[in-house]
Amino acid sequence: MPLIHHRTFRIRSYECDAHGHLNNANYLRLMQETAFDASAAAGYDLARYQSMGRLWLIRESSLEFLKPLYDNERVEISTWIGDFRRASSRRLYEFRLAANQELSARAYSDWVFLDAASLRPASIPAHLVEDFYPEGLPSEFPPRQPFPAFPPQPASAFRMQRRAEWTDLDTQNHVNNAVYLNYVTECSMQSLAACGWPWERLHSLGLAVHLRRCQIQYLQPALHGDQILLTTWMSNIRRVSANRHYLLQRQSDGAMLARVQTYSVWVSLEDNQPARIPEELLGDCIGMIAR
Repeated sequence: MPLIHHRTFRIRSYECDAHGHLNNANYLRLMQETAFDASAAAGYDLARYQSMGRLWLIRESSLEFLKPLYDNERVEISTWIGDFRRASSRRLYEFRLAANQELSARAYSDWVFLDAASLRPASIPAHLVEDFYPEGLPSEFPPRQPFPAFPPQPASAFRMQRRAEWTDLDTQNHVNNAVYLNYVTECSMQSLAACGWPWERLHSLGLAVHLRRCQIQYLQPALHGDQILLTTWMSNIRRVSANRHYLLQRQSDGAMLARVQTYSVWVSLEDNQPARIPEELLGDCIGMIAR
């Protein structure tokens, strides 16, 4: 059995979005903070990794949102190592309301173990694996599913630019992994506005779009001042739900920085229940839908 670490957070009002829910990107921030604590509790804090000349960077994250979290609620996050590979590890997470242990979200992040000087993958030492699995490793780890393939990009997919600002950076001087989710959320809202459906129109109709799942694959770091081209389109349109796909590229050289796939459900603001996507919206946004 792996070590399981628990940490409780109180949701603050400034961490919530316009619907009063914990902002989606802040789930990733809480995951990262809990992972750092869990590693330190196992004997591997930042100072120890520095002495080893090693560091961890996230290469992929996946989140499934089950129940919104609201201002002043307390959430308990549990995390543990799901697997080890030669130079990577998958860390699993559960978010539960502290009051009743109701499951609010589950997630994972794939971390790559790097040489701090060269930033090339490094073999994870046996002593580290043993410290996170003190009772011994399982006979085998469950297989990982590959990042999902995207459907063909329509010619009129929506595109926008975003500059990587200093406030987006983390201690590695890269755009922080959680910021990408803010980027694509803004891209989604701008894409709807571009076809005549801004947030205000949706709100006036008593509608909202809530994220249910997202997967992010980080391919190259975005740096301060990078001009980032975001491209998005939709697929798998159903009565109340749809998938969205995003590509994030650095404009200067076309390098692919990240890929993101989301699954969202349309809901009624009155009762928070699923609501039909307006046919008029689908007609107005037809150019952004994969065929």
